[in-house]
Amino acid sequence: MFKHILVPTDGSELSQKAIDGAIDLAQSVGARITAYACLPQYPYSPFADVAVEPPDDFHDRAEREAREHLRAVEEAAREAGVTCDSVTSIDSAPYIGIIEAAESHGCDVILMASHGRRGLGSLLIGSETQRVLTHTKIPVIVYR
Repeated sequence: MFKHILVPTDGSELSQKAIDGAIDLAQSVGARITAYACLPQYPYSPFADVAVEPPDDFHDRAEREAREHLRAVEEAAREAGVTCDSVTSIDSAPYIGIIEAAESHGCDVILMASHGRRGLGSLLIGSETQRVLTHTKIPVIVYR
């Protein structure tokens, strides 16, 4: 069975449900968790004369918000008696960071949330979960 679960979080209510599911799974199979948050790249535009937020402030804010989300996962895991580490990275797309984090930390499964959009909505909006599913060889559990 699974021994090391990667659970991405963005702080949303939906990702919290997946975190709860990952902790339950980890408890039942004796696995550990690595919580992951993808930091956004600075939205630099060569065509803009004015920066809305200085790059250092942007990065500090994104890092602070991610750490808050990850601390919540660590606390919930600790309360459940599950070992939990946390990591961040800056990537152009969250799915890239999720896959790289799972691979580099030796995770044998990725458990993540999905909005469950269907039809034209899923084609137009896309999904980080769908991108992870199509770009990794690591098993993915989609929590809905």
